[in-house]
Amino acid sequence: MGLDTSAIAARRQAFKALHASGCFVIPNPWDAGSARYLQGLGFKALATTSSGLAWSRGQPDGGLSRDEVLEHLRELVAATELPVNADFESGYASDAKGVAESVRLAIETGVAGLSIEDASGETVQPIRPLDEALERLRAARRAIDDAGGEVLLVGRAENFLHGVRDLDDTLTRLKAYAQAGADCLYAPGIGTAQEIAAVVAAVAPKPVNLLIGATSSLTLQEVAALGVRRISVGGALARAAWGGFMRGAQVIAEQGRFDTAFADAASGQALNAFFRGGA
Repeated sequence: MGLDTSAIAARRQAFKALHASGCFVIPNPWDAGSARYLQGLGFKALATTSSGLAWSRGQPDGGLSRDEVLEHLRELVAATELPVNADFESGYASDAKGVAESVRLAIETGVAGLSIEDASGETVQPIRPLDEALERLRAARRAIDDAGGEVLLVGRAENFLHGVRDLDDTLTRLKAYAQAGADCLYAPGIGTAQEIAAVVAAVAPKPVNLLIGATSSLTLQEVAALGVRRISVGGALARAAWGGFMRGAQVIAEQGRFDTAFADAASGQALNAFFRGGA
């Protein structure tokens, strides 16, 4: 089924408008069903999760090919009427030219936004040198502009996720990514009010995405008061689903019992009713 270009353009415009003021939650589905359910709860936009998708395909995070990810983006865009932001990892390419090509292909799936991170995938030097990261981000920016400029570009500084808890370097990188054309900035792994406020101040007036991927005392209202524009949860919802599945399966496998295995299971009738309703 081909994309309705006018509908895709409207989603992209709506997505950019969400970043203009206030604070919204952009949860992360991992398949068509979870995307449709989140839409039914009233969320205004969705973001993919590289980890949640990978686990659903029996792979570790980062273990899927570009073609598999592009297939998933097309699936989610078709499954929901909401704007979809792609967790596009580091662009699925070894150099800037390849990043530009990957971004062009991602845009063709109908996504409203995509992120490019500066993680290298290497153990010794997990974060790319700043000049290399900037070259790759600029390539993504050019690809988006060449396609009309409708897609929102998110620049990600991955320091805190990879054990490099250097706030000064993170701020330097985010400022550079903003100057290089990122529309929204993201430093997954920061969590204190002081860290969040510092990131918001460093890239203002550009919007900031905050990851809350684990139990946190912060509320939406408190995060909004810190100046954050959007909150994502990464693979947390997928991990929550896996948690229920694993607990139930382990009780059966290890104890041969069924009395508690499905204690938290959703109602099949409720799920059928929801999806039958076309939400």
